[in-house]
Amino acid sequence: MSKKISVHALTEDELGQIARRFKTLGEPMRLKILQAVCKGPRTVGDIVTATGATQANVSKHLSLLAGAGILTRTKDGQCVYYGMKDQLAVKLCTLVREQLTD
Repeated sequence: MSKKISVHALTEDELGQIARRFKTLGEPMRLKILQAVCKGPRTVGDIVTATGATQANVSKHLSLLAGAGILTRTKDGQCVYYGMKDQLAVKLCTLVREQLTD
């Protein structure tokens, strides 16, 4: 049995915000980064190791994700930790993954 989803008309501004969020999440490296930090904050070095990407590439994507409000950025001495701010991003990935297996 399918669930009926109620959808209301979105404003142009809302449509733009949603499109930007999906565009931000539409890059595989950014999804790898989310996967690396979804269980807890990690340093840039930890994220580089987890993703197998260069530090420059990871830093670029971390900046975009933090700027979009998806990740938090916390400095502790010499270390910078990135963690999940927007849990909806992880839920979206989970929902899409479930649809891939159906």
